[in-house]
Amino acid sequence: MLPKVIEAANKEALSKIYMDWINTLGKVKECTSCHKASEEEFFDKNFDLSWIKDSILFTTALSNKLKFIEKNRFHGKHHYIEAKYETVGNVTLKNEPEYPDFDWKDRSNRLLLGFKYWNVIEYFFPYKYQTDKPWNQVLLETISKLDSVKTEAEFQHTLLQMVVNIDDAHGAFVSSNVKYKWPPYKLRYIDEKIVVSGYYRNSLTQSYPFQRGDVIVAVNDRPLHDIMAEKKPFVWGSNEASRNRNLANFIMPPFENKNVKVNFLRDGEKNEAVIGYYPSQNTKPDKPEKFRVIQDNIGYVNMGVIERTDVSKIMDSLKNTKAIIFDIRNYPKGTLYNLAQYLIPERRLFFKAIKPDLSYPGRFLWTNGRECGNIKGEPTYTGKIILLVNEYTQSHAEFTTMALQTADKVTTIGNQTAGADGNVSELDLGAGIKTYMSGIGIFYPDGLETQRIGVKIDIEVLPSIDGIKDNRDEVLERAIAFVNKGS
Repeated sequence: MLPKVIEAANKEALSKIYMDWINTLGKVKECTSCHKASEEEFFDKNFDLSWIKDSILFTTALSNKLKFIEKNRFHGKHHYIEAKYETVGNVTLKNEPEYPDFDWKDRSNRLLLGFKYWNVIEYFFPYKYQTDKPWNQVLLETISKLDSVKTEAEFQHTLLQMVVNIDDAHGAFVSSNVKYKWPPYKLRYIDEKIVVSGYYRNSLTQSYPFQRGDVIVAVNDRPLHDIMAEKKPFVWGSNEASRNRNLANFIMPPFENKNVKVNFLRDGEKNEAVIGYYPSQNTKPDKPEKFRVIQDNIGYVNMGVIERTDVSKIMDSLKNTKAIIFDIRNYPKGTLYNLAQYLIPERRLFFKAIKPDLSYPGRFLWTNGRECGNIKGEPTYTGKIILLVNEYTQSHAEFTTMALQTADKVTTIGNQTAGADGNVSELDLGAGIKTYMSGIGIFYPDGLETQRIGVKIDIEVLPSIDGIKDNRDEVLERAIAFVNKGS
């Protein structure tokens, strides 16, 4: 169809192509249920079918045809999309061709993948209304770029820019033609600089030249600020916190047994090192302890490593502490409901959600959230509850934070979270290209948005380069001070 559309000289010719195409798809049956009043509560900030009435592009006959289809829209089981878990509602693609012989040089092929992704976001992305750049504008810009790309890398970068423009930290871009290898040291964006914040495995500290607090200033003789400016348009994220977090991870090039020259500052002095190939096993982190009692009878729980089966032992061990610090600067393992039994004295609603209405693409339905807390009314933990968060607190981590925030005497400390909540939808576009999106919308019970904003924070604490260098956890230190001083 695309070559025919491209060749259409005027709206009459274009509309005829569409009318003929629609007619080949079968007769549209009248839908009696489509006109009935619904008791459902709709979320319509994403809903816009005004394009149907575009008299510049479409004849009146075509607009009337499209309006008839809308009024008698399909209510059965979809062929190309599905919500695998109906109660949750986020969509995935199905029955899409894999295009094993995909040729990026073919203009229609390029446009096809671009249009496919654009339409998924247009009708099934709950946060489309929040994007910085209007989604219609993204379409027009993308058509122009896809029309003129000269290399496969440019083609993939164009698709990647579409993903970046949904402003969603879940929106990763994966291509079978691109292989990433990650360095064994951790990099973090602090004060507009890229700083070495540690190693995934402590045993590697003697094997590599970097120390905590080293500031990267150049890679292969290119100033880091030039590299950052070049890469940032291709880095996905919901907000500056998550975008800069991802930017730090993409500063170093993917290594393929090549040496890389790195210039860095240590205590203000210039240093240079040649970094070699990174074996993948070097990025497997050491296993931290699950919980402990730290100074002044304060409990500490690492939410990224504890399992559901650990909760009863942990809470029994920490029940007499004056406070428990739950570190959620990681990705929890589904323990929130178990913990809520010990921390929240009664059942409390902690979120509400929206999900796509598959019977009316573009519309979303409000759904009731879930409650968490003690079911039996048994005694719960009475000490202070502290939640630690930062830009690595994303998705289920933010969801967990929202649940535990319903406890009494709870305080959230840290910096802005990733702002990407809601079950993830994987979108396999074919040609070896996959991407992702937040598939449902998550809000606080009062309707307050979490996407792009992050969770509520009571005390903001930003890490410093000096703190990194001295191996200090400034957020944890602030939490301990708050417990002991009450401010």
